[in-house]
Amino acid sequence: MKLQNKLTLFNTSSKLVIVILFVLLLPKLIQNINKTYTDNRLRKQRDKFLQIVKERGISNYIQNGESYGSYLPLHEDFISLDIDTANEWLDTIKNDRRVFTDDKDTLEYRILSRNFTVSNKKYLLEIGRSVSTISDTSSPLQSIALQVLLGMIFLTILSDLIYSNYVLRPLDKIIKTKLIGHKFPNFGIYKKVRTTTSDFQYLDESIHQMIKTIESTFQKEREFISNASHELMTPISILQSKIENMFDRDDVIDDVKVRLLEMQRILNRLKSITKTLLLISQIENEQFIKDDNVNAAELLQEVYDEISIRLQEKNLTLNIAVAPNVTLNGINKFLMFNLFFNLINNAIKYNQESGTIEINGYMYDGAFVVEISDTGIGIAEEQLPLIFNRFKKFKQSLQQESFGLGLPIVKSIADFHNIRIDVASQLGKGTTFKLTFPPELYNS
Repeated sequence: MKLQNKLTLFNTSSKLVIVILFVLLLPKLIQNINKTYTDNRLRKQRDKFLQIVKERGISNYIQNGESYGSYLPLHEDFISLDIDTANEWLDTIKNDRRVFTDDKDTLEYRILSRNFTVSNKKYLLEIGRSVSTISDTSSPLQSIALQVLLGMIFLTILSDLIYSNYVLRPLDKIIKTKLIGHKFPNFGIYKKVRTTTSDFQYLDESIHQMIKTIESTFQKEREFISNASHELMTPISILQSKIENMFDRDDVIDDVKVRLLEMQRILNRLKSITKTLLLISQIENEQFIKDDNVNAAELLQEVYDEISIRLQEKNLTLNIAVAPNVTLNGINKFLMFNLFFNLINNAIKYNQESGTIEINGYMYDGAFVVEISDTGIGIAEEQLPLIFNRFKKFKQSLQQESFGLGLPIVKSIADFHNIRIDVASQLGKGTTFKLTFPPELYNS
């Protein structure tokens, strides 16, 4: 999962937890808010009533010792004033019940009780508000609060997404411009990524230093292989010439000639390896021109004509099924011939006696695909990632060891032409090499 998606998921999850906690706590919060609001309202009514009593006197409410009481029509609020004969002094707010004699109804109120004196007489003031009326506002308040919260959560998630996208944009650019889209190990000219995040600046510089080291190392390797290959060719050719001259001498006995023949075979193998290394070096240094247009079926037929003698040695059958109208464009014919030759040569080398080799060409998803399948001994799954490595040794069978340099040449040629190469294999059943040519390399 991308870092940006992880950050967005984390932010969304954390806010979802906040929403859940808020929803669970919301009834209690609303209840406390309503309670606080009601208590403050009762205190204001108390202060206002006491101010009126102070200014106008108590006689406006109590006359001839009769108590004063006022209720709203639905008994939602009330205010009462009476002479207080108790010894205690009250200034409280609490819930209590009141019974109405006219309809014998009992209601619960939030009641403020306050003692005060006027003209040396003690009075009790009670102001009440129906608890059911207070509760009626809870549901609307909860709904409004929840809607506001969800709106804020949505806005914060959107802002987090936009901000994380802005903050991580340099990282995405570093990955795309420095690590993706370049032909390894040629990374092109270094361009500093603009960012105000010091971590990304450090990452960009570190990747650049790593790339410089890789390029330098690969360049040294290429130069060494190229120079070594050139230097080795001369002494090998001289040794071959001297050995060939010794065959013509009469004083060389047959036993020595047999040994000289073995030496010549070793030199031929050494010469072949040197030529292969030189070819790989030339391919990787892009010393070949890609301007040939070749018919795919005809090219495969040329490979068949050259290698057919080896098919007869193991009694193998090779079938080619490629459309005759497919032309490979912008390729190097010499290299492409080598690519197919090496793959077919491997299919012969590791095939079973009287086995078959199938070469199929077809169009798939806008690309031209060539599959080369054999009925050979197969390759173990753990060895598949190693088959294109130069000089990587592993047991292919009891008689054969490693793949030599044939498959590394195939990989170099495929990369040089931007051809994708995939391998599928099963031990004892055979191997299939799949070459996928991009649209710019063919027409039909």
